[in-house]
Amino acid sequence: MKKALNIVKSVLVWLVVIFAVCMMIFTVVSVSTFDRRDRSIFGYKAFTVLSDSMSKTHFDAGDVVLVKEVEPQTLEVGDVIAYTSTNTENYGETVTHMIREKTADADGNPGFITYGTTTDTNDEKIVTYDYIIGKYQGKLPKVGKFFEFLKTTQGYIICILIPFLILIIIQGLNSIRLFRRYKQEQLSDLEDERRAIEAERAESKRLMEELQSLKAQLGNRTETEETTPDD
Repeated sequence: MKKALNIVKSVLVWLVVIFAVCMMIFTVVSVSTFDRRDRSIFGYKAFTVLSDSMSKTHFDAGDVVLVKEVEPQTLEVGDVIAYTSTNTENYGETVTHMIREKTADADGNPGFITYGTTTDTNDEKIVTYDYIIGKYQGKLPKVGKFFEFLKTTQGYIICILIPFLILIIIQGLNSIRLFRRYKQEQLSDLEDERRAIEAERAESKRLMEELQSLKAQLGNRTETEETTPDD
């Protein structure tokens, strides 16, 4: 039973360690990569979806979409692209919508008419090549919501602070246990040493008594020889 409990405890400790390390790595990677147009992971850029404009066909608000840079002229109608918006209501934000048709702006620059599949409404501005970030490759469901939660005080406490506090407490208890074991071993060694000294003293006393007894016997024999008359 004790061995089984130790195994369960070790497994739980390692699970906490793995969870805490994963949360730390995820936090570092997400903060330095998510929603950053100038950062990528293995060639993919990641953006948190803020609306349900594509929920009918592709992804929902709170998902993280993965986008890969491509040559704009290779894009076709039906492709989903991420681009920097020049629309009035969300200027400068990253939008991921589907291409409805190829076109050009008033200056003759090639571009695309895009739309959200949920509302089926065209975006206000034509997306020219300069504003295209990349082509949609896939999604990480609900990761964006988790990332947003992780950035809050509650998320930090639950996902990072508490696991590390648990590890610190566990290591503290282990250190106390090891210290107590060390002190017990020290006391045991001292007790063994005391017993060894007492045994040596007892042995020395016994030898001394034997020597004194032998000396007394020799003394008695000498006296006997001196008092015995010569023949």
